[in-house]
Amino acid sequence: MAISYGAGAQNFPSKPIRIVASGVGGGSDFAIRAISSVLPASLGQPVIIDNRPGGVIPGDIVAKAPPDGYTLLVSTGILWLAPFLQDNVPYDPIKDFAPVVLINRAPNVLVVHPSVQARSVRELIDLAKANPGKLNYSSGQTGASNHMAAELFKAMVGVNIVRIAYKSSSTEIADLLGGQTQHFTFGTVGAVSPHVKSARIIALAVTSPQPSALFPGLPTVAASGVPGYESGTIAGLWAPARTPAPLVRRLNQEIVRVLEKPEIRERYLAAGSEVVASTPEQFAAVIKADAATWGKLIKSAGIRAE
Repeated sequence: MAISYGAGAQNFPSKPIRIVASGVGGGSDFAIRAISSVLPASLGQPVIIDNRPGGVIPGDIVAKAPPDGYTLLVSTGILWLAPFLQDNVPYDPIKDFAPVVLINRAPNVLVVHPSVQARSVRELIDLAKANPGKLNYSSGQTGASNHMAAELFKAMVGVNIVRIAYKSSSTEIADLLGGQTQHFTFGTVGAVSPHVKSARIIALAVTSPQPSALFPGLPTVAASGVPGYESGTIAGLWAPARTPAPLVRRLNQEIVRVLEKPEIRERYLAAGSEVVASTPEQFAAVIKADAATWGKLIKSAGIRAE
């Protein structure tokens, strides 16, 4: 059965497509490069990745771009978390963008140094409650996935744990392995897996709502004593607001076709994430729910960007 894209989409694209991403090697950069290596063959045009400094800069560029499908944005949740974390964000994450596709999702893994006297989520909660203010957790920059995962955990279980912030993930992991007193983190799968396998740190649970193929056999935080808990990083693609719906559908269907390729799914799994490949409507619903959850947490905890 033929797919009808509408008159405008039938001739689209007729020139290269530019996708604005964060810095090279970041989560959104990886998410789109796995796709961009295959997408030009089906679109018949080059796909150019335009890496810019992180934060609000990529979103600002695309929000102001013509709504013609030729300038797109790939981003993680920072796109819609930024207005909660700082003032004067130059775009509205809901009004200024048209969701195209939720590309992938990467859970965090709750891990502890062996010196921490907890071998389950329940034991960690009990330890934290018995020692308020003495249990430390490490995280990246404010708003990073492991920071938000820990703050959600803290709020949902009602414990007093102390954040140790790092600018470098490599330094954070090195200090965790070095055994700082009463130390744990919600690390990415890729960062912690080798050290869990070597028993230098201990994995307690995964933050996805269901058990993850990325960490077989590991229980979820939700099933380990914190019902309803869910966190992680998601990456998706947006067009500027007012991009015609036929173009959004065309882009969605072409990208989903790429994401459904077994070799592409394996590439994401190897990097510690799982393909989602949503519809635009499903992606919009995820953004709405995600913004509500994290926005409420950020406001109630008084979290502000450094």
